[in-house]
Amino acid sequence: MKKLINTILAITIAVTTQLTAFSNNIDKIIFKSGINKSAISISVKDAKTGKNVYKLNEHQPKMPASTLKLVTLAASLDTLGKDYKFSTELYKSTNNELYLKLGADPFLSSYNLKNLFVAAKDKNIYEPKTIYIDDFIFDDVEWGEGWQWDDDLNPLMPKFSSYNIDKNLLNIVITPSSIGSPANISLDKFYPVTFMNMVTTGDHNDIVVARNNSISQDIINVQGTITKRAVVSIPVNNPKRYFKLRVEDAIRSVKLGYYGKFPQKKLPASNVYLVEKIEHSIDDAISEILKNSNNLVAESVFKAAGAKYVNNTGSQQNSIDMLNAYLDKININHENIKIVDGSGVSKNNIVTADFMSNFLCAMSSNENYINSLPTPGEGTLAKRMLYFKDKLHAKTGTLSDVSSIAGYITTRNGKLYAFDITINDPKSKNSEKKSLEEYIIREIYSSL
Repeated sequence: MKKLINTILAITIAVTTQLTAFSNNIDKIIFKSGINKSAISISVKDAKTGKNVYKLNEHQPKMPASTLKLVTLAASLDTLGKDYKFSTELYKSTNNELYLKLGADPFLSSYNLKNLFVAAKDKNIYEPKTIYIDDFIFDDVEWGEGWQWDDDLNPLMPKFSSYNIDKNLLNIVITPSSIGSPANISLDKFYPVTFMNMVTTGDHNDIVVARNNSISQDIINVQGTITKRAVVSIPVNNPKRYFKLRVEDAIRSVKLGYYGKFPQKKLPASNVYLVEKIEHSIDDAISEILKNSNNLVAESVFKAAGAKYVNNTGSQQNSIDMLNAYLDKININHENIKIVDGSGVSKNNIVTADFMSNFLCAMSSNENYINSLPTPGEGTLAKRMLYFKDKLHAKTGTLSDVSSIAGYITTRNGKLYAFDITINDPKSKNSEKKSLEEYIIREIYSSL
């Protein structure tokens, strides 16, 4: 018995010594980085037991950036189900009316939309009395709370709505002319904007695009120089208008014989039949959200889950209620956090490292969840931490002044740890923040 007690005591001392050395090493790494310690929050836990192995400012509220997608996507998938599909459907009534029922599909393209009306023509549908649009899947709020007005030209932050199509982006095509002369500017698809063309044909490409909000949101300033063709993408200012223009393109291309407007109306419960539908799998969304950190897809999935949660029109509040119910379901305390969108774009999102690591520990028994996260060489980790290979599954996050990373690491000794590292610091460079993250993760891998 005494020998057993001594053995247990020796193991306890060894583990304690190991953890102390590990903590000291992390502290040294942070000190050498030069980043203010108060700007950093870290929580590292044994994924299976939830036991803390390192913590720093773990209860301090921080902006999570895109690591928030780890939480909002899991909740959305629990609500939507693994077989969920975004669906855009065309119906015909017995009164020769067409109904275009929108599904807020973030993958829908103009080509897909045209195929719906090709199917109508193939079924000998011509000259419908009216083409209605059922857009009631989402409300009319197109941007998240706290999104930055000066990011309205950021192609990574387009508006999202029932009218999602072509990634909600305008593609500005700029082609050179003769040296010293103005370049040619056009759109790949018609949309009513005015370009203030200040681009000169020169010996290199250097294009700056700005929206002249003081006069009109549909006046776009384009300036700089160009030597070879360039395409610049900017968010569509009015997605509903853009979508209806693409519907017009589609019905003109198949000569459907309709020249009216597209009033809003819910699809009737009877006296209609399905003409055709376009679907995209939730699996496509999972990959885009976690690996490519696609904000449009993340917000569309989050809002769609909110719509299903209330079995009604989706709104941000419905989505947040859905998320809170999910966190209660898996016993994660969320009293001291604030989540306002599905992507992490908003700087009004506030979470703690302890909340994130608790959430990851709760999800650690779900191998599909862990394996869906990017590993080094994939997505936003395409050029980072390649030496970890399949030992690391993590989601990154980046906003101005913010860098974060959260996920799982299997250490050299084969143990699985959940971690969250969030740095909210305006004084350090983004590269310095990400370098610190990598050194910390390397220490977790090698020392635990």
